Amino acid sequence: MHRVWEGLAGNPALPAEAVERLVRLTEPDLSLELVQRTDLTDRQVEVLAERGIAAAGHLVETGRVTPDGVDPRRRPFAALALLRVGRAPAGWAELLAEQRELWPELASSARLPTGVARRLLAEADAHVLIELAEAQPAPDVLAALAAHPSEHVREAVARNPAAPPGILADLLADRPPLPGCDVCRRHPVPWTHPPDCPDPDCRLPGGAACDGSHQYARHSIVQAALAHPAAPAADALRHLHDASAFLRARLAERTDLGPDAYRRLATDPLPMVLAPLAENPAIGERLIRQLATVPSEMVRRAVVCNPAVPLDVLDRAWEGVALKFGTTLPPRIAAADPAETERLAACATPELRRLLALRHDLPPHVRDRLAEDPDARVVNAVAAHPGLEERQLTALHRRHGRLVGPGIAANPDTPTALLRALVSGEHNVATLRALARHPAADGPALTACLRDRRARKDAAAHPALPLDRIRELLADPETAPHAAANPSLPVADLLRLLPPEQ
Repeated sequence: MHRVWEGLAGNPALPAEAVERLVRLTEPDLSLELVQRTDLTDRQVEVLAERGIAAAGHLVETGRVTPDGVDPRRRPFAALALLRVGRAPAGWAELLAEQRELWPELASSARLPTGVARRLLAEADAHVLIELAEAQPAPDVLAALAAHPSEHVREAVARNPAAPPGILADLLADRPPLPGCDVCRRHPVPWTHPPDCPDPDCRLPGGAACDGSHQYARHSIVQAALAHPAAPAADALRHLHDASAFLRARLAERTDLGPDAYRRLATDPLPMVLAPLAENPAIGERLIRQLATVPSEMVRRAVVCNPAVPLDVLDRAWEGVALKFGTTLPPRIAAADPAETERLAACATPELRRLLALRHDLPPHVRDRLAEDPDARVVNAVAAHPGLEERQLTALHRRHGRLVGPGIAANPDTPTALLRALVSGEHNVATLRALARHPAADGPALTACLRDRRARKDAAAHPALPLDRIRELLADPETAPHAAANPSLPVADLLRLLPPEQ
């Protein structure tokens, strides 16, 4: 029943006494659902804030927990959440550090005072130090962590956004040398992790190996450091001809390498290297055009996603390759100015016109032109635009039928009668899934949505779903939590769903 209670905890129609009973429930813990409510009492807020850092964090973000009245010794999670957003008074971090069980949460705060960070550095185990290495901004603390004997701690430093260039250069050069790794701590070297490892307790990833140089561990550190924008380009370029395609791919993502490096990377035979290079706006128009001719779907897709790709290259990127983008709008199309938008709307590639149609800021005449497009996929994309009138939506449905049902069902201006018409004839599941979330959907249309497993969940929570249907869905384990969140449920039904008093 606990999933039903999760849905119940978010139901806005739940009476105050029922909210109180759920707050008192500790198994299962419903704090993450309950903190979303706006009708909590001050005492309930205090109780829920101490159920965990995630619940406390939400209450701090919404202003329900403030430093006033919070004792960090008695309410450590509330204090931690305030520390994370920089609203904890001076001295709170030192008080919290007296409780060792809080060290992982303390270490993960970028606002941890340097003095407390140094204490953790001296006393904490590697698991806490990994959290510290990912979050701590103090250069001296990061320098010490970058020299730690654990490769996991060093790799965490390389992922830290505040890591300075000098420390990243040392990580790229293995300074100081890594003294050991997970592989050689467990096995005599040389050793390579077999694909059918017989050790049931082994947690080493596939490909882990050590020949005495800790090459696998160093590779992970270098890969993380190469992905860091602050890593010096000169140090990164030493890996330009590395045997590892993973490292070359990280280099291909960087925007600070210079034309010669990009030209060399463009000769790489592997799409996993060419694809991030093709998406890199720093490589220049000549290389973008060159990579647009590579007969690889992965590389062509990356070219289309390059913010600097010329429009004529966009139109030719589909030649010989069928690219599908779903609802992901490439940045160059999203940034097209009015004149470029006109060109894209007239281009020969239907998929490119469909992507343009995903933009909801199109000039009305361009939107209307796309609504008259002969390709149903283009029309389906534009059918979701709020600016279309009812007569236009009706005409689109009459012309293309089920093929444009999903777009019409996703349009917030689609009237109830048209929504009902979408499911009265032939339709697809994408239409049902969009319709189940539409605020204007009525009982008959929502009842039709119950045919699809995914649409059924959204329909279960829709206030217009008939009451007898909501009650039926309460008996289905998959839809019960969604039905329990339906504000149309009478109070008597809600109370029957409550857990017994603890």
